[in-house]
Amino acid sequence: MEFCYKFNALKGIQANKDYYVAMVPLKMLSKLFVTDDEYVPPEYRAQRKLNESRIPVISKYILENRDSYVFSSLAASVDGMYNFLPYEDDGKIGVLEISMDSRFLINDGQHRKAAIIEALKENVELGEETIPIVFFFDQELMRSQQIFTDLNKNAVKTSNSISKLYDSRDVLSVMTRNVIWKIDFLNIYTDKETDNLGKYSSHLFTLNTFHRANQLILKSKYNDDCEDFLFRYWKMIVDNMLLWQELQTKEITKVDLRQNYIATQNVVIHALGRVGNYFYEHPEIDMSSYLKKIKFIEWSRNAQCWHMRAVNKNGKILTNSKAVLLISNEIKKNIGIPLSKREVNEEEELNLLLER
Repeated sequence: MEFCYKFNALKGIQANKDYYVAMVPLKMLSKLFVTDDEYVPPEYRAQRKLNESRIPVISKYILENRDSYVFSSLAASVDGMYNFLPYEDDGKIGVLEISMDSRFLINDGQHRKAAIIEALKENVELGEETIPIVFFFDQELMRSQQIFTDLNKNAVKTSNSISKLYDSRDVLSVMTRNVIWKIDFLNIYTDKETDNLGKYSSHLFTLNTFHRANQLILKSKYNDDCEDFLFRYWKMIVDNMLLWQELQTKEITKVDLRQNYIATQNVVIHALGRVGNYFYEHPEIDMSSYLKKIKFIEWSRNAQCWHMRAVNKNGKILTNSKAVLLISNEIKKNIGIPLSKREVNEEEELNLLLER
């Protein structure tokens, strides 16, 4: 081949077909992958369509974490002439030559590729760094759609909880983990890997649930004392939630707690986040004198106070943001916190609904 791209590469075999993993400079991505749509049949373009809103987020991640960003490999189909020149007799390591006339089509990593190209516009030095690309040679790109489908269908999406567990860059994730670890009850009963608990799970909460609740408490207003505040707040909640205490003394079972009470539901934890925001915004208030009144709240899912706040007319738990607000209103009224104008309006709307 007179004109070709040359990459250091490893040769492998899958499904009795050769494939190659090459280290490709980032500056080459815009040259190799000019436009994907040109090679994709119209009936398949929708599922390959880029989510444009993700690109600046990923690009920002690269630029803001210049010394620590990490990307997994891209996967691409190639229609064109190629030649592999091994360095050693085993034939597994060598130079991969691909004709410049070839057509390249991304099968996995469209958004990463687009974000890298965008980041290069702001920092050209990134161009000398490399990313591994798995090349599948595919005449006329006949297998590309199946490869795309297989890679995406069989990918396992990381749960939000496990993302929070391992994320050391997100300040709120770090604070949430630390608080959960420090409070024995929450550490024992919080699942740190999954987002959805089974009926007979040994856990009552997920890490992601508390992360969201802490978002509602802090509202991105971080200071040097906010982790200490979160610890004190949730510790007081645990100490004053009688049902949780009864679970520890085995006066109630986890199954009974889940089925007959709302005190461990995600929507209630989020509502407690809204309540916590009031104390976070008013540090002059002694929140312990208010939170001790949580002991007297009736958490039974059949209690009239939760009808159409936490439980709908069919007896199912409500999970929307309005339910979070209405549940927090009821908690605030029980412990003596004044309602905002918006919260009062929501109460009036609920009363009208109940009167019908």
